[in-house]
Amino acid sequence: MKNVINYLALGALIVASISVTSCKKQLNQQPRYGLNAEAVYGDPANYIQVLAKLYSGLSMTGLQGPAGKPDIAGMDEGFSAYVRVLFNLQELPTDEVICGWNDPGIPDLNKMSWSAENSFVKGMYFRIYYQIMLCNEFIRESSDAKMDERGFSAADKERITTYRNEARFLRALSYYHALDLFGNVPFVTEEDKVGAFQPPRITRSELFDYIETELLAIEGELDSPTSLQYGRASSAAAQFLLAKLYLNAEVYKGTARYADCATYCEKVISSGAFQLDDNYASLFMADNHTSPEIIFPVVYDGLYAQTWGGTTFMVNASIGGSMIPADYGVNGKWAGLRAKGNLVDKFADSTLDARYQFYRNGQTKEITSMSSFTQGYALPKYKNKTEGGIGGSNNGTTAFVDIDFPMFRLADAYLMYAECAARGAANVGTGLFYVNQLRERAYGNTSFNLSSIDALTVLDERARELHWECTRRTDLIRYNLFTSGDYVWPFKGGIAGGTGVASHLKLYPLPTSDIVLNPNLIQNPGY
Repeated sequence: MKNVINYLALGALIVASISVTSCKKQLNQQPRYGLNAEAVYGDPANYIQVLAKLYSGLSMTGLQGPAGKPDIAGMDEGFSAYVRVLFNLQELPTDEVICGWNDPGIPDLNKMSWSAENSFVKGMYFRIYYQIMLCNEFIRESSDAKMDERGFSAADKERITTYRNEARFLRALSYYHALDLFGNVPFVTEEDKVGAFQPPRITRSELFDYIETELLAIEGELDSPTSLQYGRASSAAAQFLLAKLYLNAEVYKGTARYADCATYCEKVISSGAFQLDDNYASLFMADNHTSPEIIFPVVYDGLYAQTWGGTTFMVNASIGGSMIPADYGVNGKWAGLRAKGNLVDKFADSTLDARYQFYRNGQTKEITSMSSFTQGYALPKYKNKTEGGIGGSNNGTTAFVDIDFPMFRLADAYLMYAECAARGAANVGTGLFYVNQLRERAYGNTSFNLSSIDALTVLDERARELHWECTRRTDLIRYNLFTSGDYVWPFKGGIAGGTGVASHLKLYPLPTSDIVLNPNLIQNPGY
């Protein structure tokens, strides 16, 4: 069963509808109340509906599907979708992908020459804080004091407390993205009054501590992954996000926490709730909600959760040249995204690796022109067909896809542990075993297993396993390769052959409008 979230949002007061589908049949529960927070939150049955809005903030962009009444005004609605802007900021400035479009902001990301006015930088920033605002409102209205005041039963309070902990996870996830992408940022919680005010600035180190404290507090309070509805945050999701936080602690806080990262990876792995999918490709197909590997997805549906962002963007933007859209379960090609040669080289042109999914017909590996789709191998990693070859639910009429985005999956936990082991903070034999588990899946046998690992070996394995999954910028920064001239790729620094860039680009700038309106904020250095 796949749950697909639809919603209505009305400013900071949220009234949501949730639709649950089985075999793609939809049951809509329309909100029964008007614009009154107490009317919405006064009925315990409404809390699951409002929680649905929080989850859908990661996938949807407005009140009417892909276009109309957007959550964030002043931006192209599709361009502001959470996963789409995250992809652009995490992937385009790296060695994995280039985009050939000339939409404002895209060339600057390709060339690592962005400013505080970059539309995608602003889109990510405002999407993060819109999501945090929604979570804060829900957490405030679901407090123990509020539920006591409203006379809820013990059973209702227990259920709503679980929802509140899920909202805290979602807020921590968005604050993690703020920490990783922007560093020192405005800070608001449920304790702040509703209305216009100037939030204080929190430093990157302080925000790290806050996220850690929140995740540790809810880790044992969230439901187990085996008892929770697909698409919702389990205890394993909180443990995985803690592992991510600790993996990059030296960047965020100046102190390495690799041993803690390994501990939380082991919690996820040893839970037994997840297994590697037998087929790597099926992780990115229209029925990937059935995969045993996905720990936390962002849910999409071609009929009921439509957006021009997310995996709809990832599929259609990857198709161009001589590619046939129907082969990938859609009816059009946007001719934007291609792989850089650095990623291709990670495979040593080994088509035996199941993760080698490049389309080369009519394509050159070399890229000397950003705008030419035929320069750079195409990479149709995301495919709007089921593992059995059936097209997605909406492939006959539009480009909207059914593929869920696997934001957290077991393979990443394996690789995080392996990196910690390679850095001397975990068992090396176990780390090697985890890497070889991924290689055995990729090759179908043990012939290509490794006999040892080091940190750079794991980084290359992360590229082969996790390319185009919004991890690469963070990985390169952790390895001191993102801005360095020692490792370059096409158009890094605006040069066709690539060059080193200024180190301040490891952080994105805060939008100028927020700096002007809030004297508590300080622009990141270099901007």
